[in-house]
Amino acid sequence: MKRFLRYLRLSFFTLPLLAAQQDKPIRVIFFGDSITQAGVRPGGYIVKLGEMLEKQNLKSKYELIGAGIGGNKIYDLYLRMEDDVLAKQPNVVIIYIGVNDVWHKASSGTGTDPDKFVRFYEAILKKLQAANIRVALCTPAAIGERTDFSNQQDGDLNRYSQMIRDLAKKNGLPLIDLRKSFLDYNLKNNAANDEKNILTTDRVHLNEAGNQLVADEMWKVLKGM
Repeated sequence: MKRFLRYLRLSFFTLPLLAAQQDKPIRVIFFGDSITQAGVRPGGYIVKLGEMLEKQNLKSKYELIGAGIGGNKIYDLYLRMEDDVLAKQPNVVIIYIGVNDVWHKASSGTGTDPDKFVRFYEAILKKLQAANIRVALCTPAAIGERTDFSNQQDGDLNRYSQMIRDLAKKNGLPLIDLRKSFLDYNLKNNAANDEKNILTTDRVHLNEAGNQLVADEMWKVLKGM
């Protein structure tokens, strides 16, 4: 009888707490650069993802937060993750970075060397995992949409995308392979081999179709996390 009464007392306090925790929406932070910064604007991929959730009566189950800053590279994410990610106590973080680490090598000579890219990325993952935050990794989608690999940064972009795939595999984390998704889409929809205006406005930043594709690919992974 004493044991039963003790169980009732524990249940009285713990069951409402567990129920409250289960009722809380899953807080998702999208951590990235200008592509993610634009994701919270009308038509952006984060907004589109919210609209998709609403249509499925799931909007109350998720809290979507954009944490993108234009021009950011992997080390910028590392330097601001305490304030922009950890302090907000997310359940899930989706990392979408790499374009500027590659693009700025050619445009301004300030890109990120491959070894430094991997080390900073691993440092970010270590901090997130130490905080018991679920993480998904995205490959950088495009710097030019030509499908014959004649875009100037295709070689580096493929290399950095593979490094991210390897990091996902090494750490047992879900991968959102936007690099592959964009190439597959362009192979079907870019018969003229144009460098932009299929999924991007300027070879990098997303148009409506690009934002929708990113939202679709992210949801495929997010719903299983």
